[in-house]
Amino acid sequence: MPKGTARAALAQRSFRIVFLGSFASSIGTWMQSVTLGAYALELSGSPTFLSLVLFAQLGPMLVLSVVGGALADVVDRRRLLVAAEVEQMLASAALAILVATGDPSEAALLAVVALIGIGSAIHLPTFSAVLPTLVERRDLAGAVSLSSTQMNVARVVGPALGGVAFAAFGAASVFAVNAATYLFIIAAVLAVRFPPVRPASNEVASGWRHLVGGFAVARRDRLVRRCLVTMATFAFLCLPFIGQMPTVASRNLGIDPSSTGYGLLYTCFGLGAITGAVSIGTFLAGWSTAHLVRVGLLGFAASLAVFASLRTPAPAYPIVLVVGFFYFATVTALSVVLQERLADAVRGRVMALWVMAFGGTIPLGLLVAGPLAERTSISLVMAYGVLTALALAAYADLSPSPGPDEGGEATGADGLSRTTTGEPPVAPDQPPGCP
Repeated sequence: MPKGTARAALAQRSFRIVFLGSFASSIGTWMQSVTLGAYALELSGSPTFLSLVLFAQLGPMLVLSVVGGALADVVDRRRLLVAAEVEQMLASAALAILVATGDPSEAALLAVVALIGIGSAIHLPTFSAVLPTLVERRDLAGAVSLSSTQMNVARVVGPALGGVAFAAFGAASVFAVNAATYLFIIAAVLAVRFPPVRPASNEVASGWRHLVGGFAVARRDRLVRRCLVTMATFAFLCLPFIGQMPTVASRNLGIDPSSTGYGLLYTCFGLGAITGAVSIGTFLAGWSTAHLVRVGLLGFAASLAVFASLRTPAPAYPIVLVVGFFYFATVTALSVVLQERLADAVRGRVMALWVMAFGGTIPLGLLVAGPLAERTSISLVMAYGVLTALALAAYADLSPSPGPDEGGEATGADGLSRTTTGEPPVAPDQPPGCP
């Protein structure tokens, strides 16, 4: 079986169980997300309240992901994941009960959504740290590809199911279903054994220094730093058009955002993203992921430029599929490069920064893009995304360096090289423990 492929990753029992459990739970999460936005607007009639609800849901990632990552490097990751999932399950059940009353307090709704966001901020960096430990290192690209794929499939399937369920049974039912889907990931995590966290033998940082250890790694290691800067910049300046897709559809393409045509447009984008994620673990598995990042950025810039120039619906469907492909092929390849670089002792703290860079900066980018699109045009928003992607393609030289800031091996605890921490460097095509 070819190394580094999605098939090779799925052949490993622990990864397969957790992957399937996470997939089922992710569908419920996306069902809730699409319903929550529609319900918040229906309840208040206020776009401002809708923004507050979305910020309560996503805002904790900007701060608490660092806490989640720090915990993932010092406590039992299995117990931490279960605790985070149980907290989100109970908060989602509380949301369902609150909405079922028929006239919920807006303040109470915000508080419960914030609790869900807090659980997510702990879960995401911990899950990202666990993923590489469930497969042999040589199959990491396939595992990351599958993880990205399930997220994008859930992002297509979940909103479709959520929209139907919301219309037929109401928002409370959707939130209750989401609460139940957490049982899948909880059962999956409990069904497998996670390798214990092995802190570096000479790591003495504690308290605040341990909490911000991921920043120390990024400061001292050029490759890690460039991965995180590339992702944060890409999310902040290149991706706001996704949240503004209804504006693109109505202003540029003459498509009613409430029509089937708009649903098809977003579906094409989602299918492109799924294909892009799958590609890294299938037909592009033999390519250098560092090279694929730069190719993906160039392809994204070219296809987004074409998409921004369109003024008729017909060509927009295939072009937005290409945009989606390059978008998530780039993100997946970038994630593989970063994961292959990290020592397990700091993986949680650094992946917390990845969660902040990817998930936390998109809402901030939307805060800039929304008023700008209102005063000028959505095409201008996409234009600066094109220019940013071109600049990042030049910046994102992710070829392995000898070590932190031009010296040493792959990163270990608090930015030290693996040889410094007593952990030998592991070649990308070797499983952990090989000499």
